Amino acid sequence: MNRIAILVVAGVVLITLFNSVYVVNEYEQIIITQFGQPRGEPVMTPGLKFKTPFIQVVNRFEKRFLEWDGDPNELPTKDKRFISVDTYARWRITDPLLYFQRLRDERGAQTRLDDILDGEVRNAIAKYDLLEVVRSTNREAQRTENEIEDESTLDPISAGRGVIREEILSTAQARTGDLGIEILDIQFKRINYVEEVQRKVFERMVAERKRIADRYRSEGQGEASRIGGERERELQRIQSGAYKTAEEIIGRADASATRIYAEAYDRSPESREFYGFLKTMESYPAALSGNSRLVLSTDADFYRYLKRSR
Repeated sequence: MNRIAILVVAGVVLITLFNSVYVVNEYEQIIITQFGQPRGEPVMTPGLKFKTPFIQVVNRFEKRFLEWDGDPNELPTKDKRFISVDTYARWRITDPLLYFQRLRDERGAQTRLDDILDGEVRNAIAKYDLLEVVRSTNREAQRTENEIEDESTLDPISAGRGVIREEILSTAQARTGDLGIEILDIQFKRINYVEEVQRKVFERMVAERKRIADRYRSEGQGEASRIGGERERELQRIQSGAYKTAEEIIGRADASATRIYAEAYDRSPESREFYGFLKTMESYPAALSGNSRLVLSTDADFYRYLKRSR
């Protein structure tokens, strides 16, 4: 019995000892509660700590940065354009005692952040036109080769997405100051048109591309007509030059033939007689072709060789 009693006492002592100590990690901060109420200051330093066993409870909270991931929401802009906005944020616990008193745990904090951040995002988007939400700077538009400058000019913005983000962050930080937390940053994960607006934007983009394509096609057809006209003029010039050269060659050949005939004709009476006979023979097929009829006198030169042939 004495051994059993000793073992029971030793067990109770060990359980009490283990229940009276706890370890604080580097990434944790601790609130000690007794019957649900905080006791003492938050424990911020890591190491081995002591508490009243069985009565006091250790509540652990993160020192590290925490994430808030919002749900995509369809929000209207100032110019009545509906867009889908998806945001996320980083936050941390700055006052664990106040955090415990106001929010109790991380689930309560996430629920409160949903209300604050979603509301501030909605309010900020509703204050600006769509152009201000989707753009960050007044950069120059990127143009393709041969694109007219007026076709790719962007309208200037006065604020931009960065200013809107800073505005959401500052207003949200002001609303979370009494919750024991600090919002470190908020960013737009995605900004997109809703399906109906997206379809209209795509249709407008397609129409714009078709208009530019038609202009390029018209310019191409005009250039093709110009090239075709120049080609025809060049072809006519070449043909005209070739015809001129050919006529010059023919003229020189005829002159050379006439000169040769003249030289042969002047050599002797027999040559002149032969030349006259040859030229007359050449003229007979042209004059007497088909059913031609000639009325000639008996002493005509043209009839002379026909009369001799009988």
